Amino acid sequence: AMLHALAHIEYGAIDLAFDMIGRFGAGAPRGFVDDWIARADEASHFALLTRRLRALGSVYGALPAHDGLWEAAQATAGDRLARLAVVPMLLEARGLDVTPATVERFERAGDATSARVLDRIYRDEIGHVAAGVRWFGYFCASEGFAPPSHWQSLVSTHFRGAVKPPFNDSARLSAGLTKDFYLAIAVP
Repeated sequence: AMLHALAHIEYGAIDLAFDMIGRFGAGAPRGFVDDWIARADEASHFALLTRRLRALGSVYGALPAHDGLWEAAQATAGDRLARLAVVPMLLEARGLDVTPATVERFERAGDATSARVLDRIYRDEIGHVAAGVRWFGYFCASEGFAPPSHWQSLVSTHFRGAVKPPFNDSARLSAGLTKDFYLAIAVP
């Protein structure tokens, strides 16, 4: 069930990378488009997870899945800063928070192969969050916003859930996402 849920997230992330280009790429610097084309590595994550599901006797689509990622994309469809704030800087950053413990659970269960797949994805996701942070900072600077406070405002407006610990502060920092963004609005 966990691998299926993660495959579904990666499947949606493929669409979101290209949606970012199509929806917000016009007039943006070439590097913006290049970064989101590079995020198409979500397809390799999806392939890794679906191969693992097959090896375990299942297939993608065998279980129901939620559409939280796509719902967040719909809620931010009209605002590139909101999209950057909610999708890579909040939802993908949440993946950085929870994946190490998930890897440990697979290892404790004796499934080293799944643990390796998730660890590979985790390392790539740091780069995804970093792209979001980089472009959020760039567009905030060009539009005259202070990044941490504007991020907090956008998350409060466009995200229905709560920003809650535990936070993997070291992985977030590796991606450039500093505590001044998320601690001020985190719920205990």
